[in-house]
Amino acid sequence: MPNINKLMKQAAQMQRQMETIQAELAERTVEHTSGGGAVKAVATCDGALKSVSIDPSAVDPEDVSILEEMVLTAVNGALEKGKEVNTAEMGKITAGMGGGFPGMM
Repeated sequence: MPNINKLMKQAAQMQRQMETIQAELAERTVEHTSGGGAVKAVATCDGALKSVSIDPSAVDPEDVSILEEMVLTAVNGALEKGKEVNTAEMGKITAGMGGGFPGMM
């Protein structure tokens, strides 16, 4: 039977590491472009959209649907990249814990 004190220390250490990583991910940004760079979205790795930039040449009042699609593509791409970074960083914490703790994460 595992030593409960050792497990509690490991759990507390893992919690501190997770809090540190989460704070770092909230500041770390990723970006994604669409339309050949006409639209750029920047998001944090904790899932917040920080900005959307649109090149004025991408704005065609006669066909707004193309611009809407470019914005969606850029935003979804940036959010997905942030999610991938988040998952990878959090996985590093649990990987070092011998398979992690059941029920955590």
